Amino acid sequence: MKKVNVAVVGATGMVGRTFLKVLEERQFPIENVYFFSSKKSAGSTITFAGKDYVVEELTETAFDGKNIQIALFSAGGATSEKFAPIAASKGIIVVDNSAQWRMDPDVPLIVPEVNPETIKEIKKGIIANPNCSTIQAMVPLKPLYEKYGLKRIVFSTYQAVSGSGVRGVKDLEDGIAGKPNQFYPHPIAFNCLPHIDVFMDNGYTKEEMKMINETKKIFNDDSIKVTATTVRVPVRGAHSESINVEFNKPFELEDVVEAIKNTEGVVLVDNPAKDEYPLAVDAEGHDEVFVGRIRRDFSVDNGINLWVVADNIRKGAATNAVQIAELLVKNDLV
Repeated sequence: MKKVNVAVVGATGMVGRTFLKVLEERQFPIENVYFFSSKKSAGSTITFAGKDYVVEELTETAFDGKNIQIALFSAGGATSEKFAPIAASKGIIVVDNSAQWRMDPDVPLIVPEVNPETIKEIKKGIIANPNCSTIQAMVPLKPLYEKYGLKRIVFSTYQAVSGSGVRGVKDLEDGIAGKPNQFYPHPIAFNCLPHIDVFMDNGYTKEEMKMINETKKIFNDDSIKVTATTVRVPVRGAHSESINVEFNKPFELEDVVEAIKNTEGVVLVDNPAKDEYPLAVDAEGHDEVFVGRIRRDFSVDNGINLWVVADNIRKGAATNAVQIAELLVKNDLV
């Protein structure tokens, strides 16, 4: 692949620092790299590929004169709302990790293993990285959608505190140490909170609505009936999900298992006789989506249950964004 100039916005945050690890590990073809953050973190030093870089403050003129082709954003929705269009106006393609642009009809929402063809539908110079819990669900569901069609999906998630950033991790660590919580509305240590993001007027949380709406957009199919309950659990890293699926067509369970097993980016861990199934502690630090507990749902004609686990900071954020950047280079879009 040809080398490109890359910017990382939000470089000192949890996802931003993981961008650096993933870019290095995957040997992304970088000519020059630039790191940006808020005024508070500007001036700090980041080491990337054996070289030290000074983090620059993100301003309206920060991208000028650098000939940047791709900018990886993970600095929150307000920052993306203001600065992604500025970057795009300078010919930069933004891959944004916030929720700001995901449901914009002119912005592709991409999981590279699922809908890579939409990379060519860029109209605003912005590509959205889906929600972490959505990304890991889409990967094993894609072959099943193609083979049987998806009539209805019920998501129940068990999401790690790292999904809330450093404040969530600190609340868990403080709670284990017997200290009061500072971030979550209730203690997260030894507890489960059925509350991720804000509550909407319809009774769902914003996280739940993200999963519902993003699933339909990624599959480009509004006919799929989707519901979700998202729960924060006292796990440091990697989200776990129980996914109940009802197909449009009859199926053989062995065929479902085979389809999932042969899917790019999926690791099948499904041997109940030996207590082998996906675990958050095993998924943390990896880019694959781990799938197990595949079984027929006998309460409906064409239903199955899946247990799906993935590292929410890697595949659920940084790795998926870097994979999108790789698609841009491979398709000569930068």
